Amino acid sequence: MLRKFLVGHSIVRKDFFTVFILLFNSIVWLYVTPIIIGNILNGLNATYTQNLSIWATYYATLIGSIIAGSILSKKTNRLTFLYLWIILGAATSLSPALLNNFTVIHALIISILLGVSSGLGIPSCWAYFADCTLVENRGRIGGIILLTSNLFAPLFVISYMMVNLIVGSIIFAVWRGSGLIVFFLKPDEKIASEMKKNDSFTLILRDKSFLLYFVAWFMFCLVDRLGQPILKSFFGDFHYLIVMIGPIIGGFSAFIGGVLSDRIGRKRVLLYGFITLGIAYAIISIVPATIVSWYFYLIVVSISTGILWVIFFLIVWGDLSQYGTREKYYVIGAIPLYLTNIIQLLSTPYITLIPETSIFSLASFFLFLAVLPLLYAPETLPEKKIRLRRLRKYMEAAKKVKKKYI
Repeated sequence: MLRKFLVGHSIVRKDFFTVFILLFNSIVWLYVTPIIIGNILNGLNATYTQNLSIWATYYATLIGSIIAGSILSKKTNRLTFLYLWIILGAATSLSPALLNNFTVIHALIISILLGVSSGLGIPSCWAYFADCTLVENRGRIGGIILLTSNLFAPLFVISYMMVNLIVGSIIFAVWRGSGLIVFFLKPDEKIASEMKKNDSFTLILRDKSFLLYFVAWFMFCLVDRLGQPILKSFFGDFHYLIVMIGPIIGGFSAFIGGVLSDRIGRKRVLLYGFITLGIAYAIISIVPATIVSWYFYLIVVSISTGILWVIFFLIVWGDLSQYGTREKYYVIGAIPLYLTNIIQLLSTPYITLIPETSIFSLASFFLFLAVLPLLYAPETLPEKKIRLRRLRKYMEAAKKVKKKYI
């Protein structure tokens, strides 16, 4: 069945397994990394200022290392760089196990180490995914990877929370190190050094198509992050159900969204995702006290978030970029995800003073505003690919009708 899928969607089996292992391993790792920092801070009983400083340091270091990684990747073989990234990640994940007693300084150093090791290889890893896939199969393959990651990550977190910090760090380091399995697949470099281009970040930001998608993505990240403190206090214990069940629902919707984006285009699927997400926030602001609206919010937000994640996280930046320039596209695309975490940390004391229903109404309003840039954005899936899929579907239906009456 897998062989039929790979052949039918124009991807070499070795390339598929390479990008699957690289992204699956790194996405789960990025998902769990903040858990290590959170556990250390819980054990310290750190003050609000100390918590704020350590988390802000982690995300700022992460952003800086993502930018640095895109620059360093141009100066070396990309696969060698990715192998070193995995080794560095395994080593830094093990660092908490080397300490018996933690202080705020220790937590700060570990947050810096984890931030650096997390961010350095993200641009190269995501760009390698884009180089191994074609525009007509990027959504399906990205959906498979996010589905698998979202199903596994909550189980990994639960297992991690059941052991102490030292054992958890060892397990985490082994998991990260297991990403080196790709070495035995003998993957291809894909981009020769002479093909690497040096497009500046300024030049990319002047690209109107990129900027329109980027603005919509940034607005989504901002609404999502600023709403988290309010959601946590508003839903109470129900919020933990959202945290645990949401990624699983989102994983399945990411796969469906990826498949649909390869069939009808990225833009239409994104519009559906933003509109349904805005409706979910509108419903919870109108009838906030009913359990039905809570479950409606959980399901719809999880579905919409999965769709938006697979397209913005993996697909659209690869569509808009070309060979040799993709690292910097993915760098700028990744920054809103982590920059909005810093904004959340700084604004939480003020955001929580606003009534919940007002926040939900504002979130719904800004999500509908995020649709406006998408209305002017071009479709990144070529129109001829969409027409070709429609023609194939029509021909298959015609063959079935012919068989039925012959």
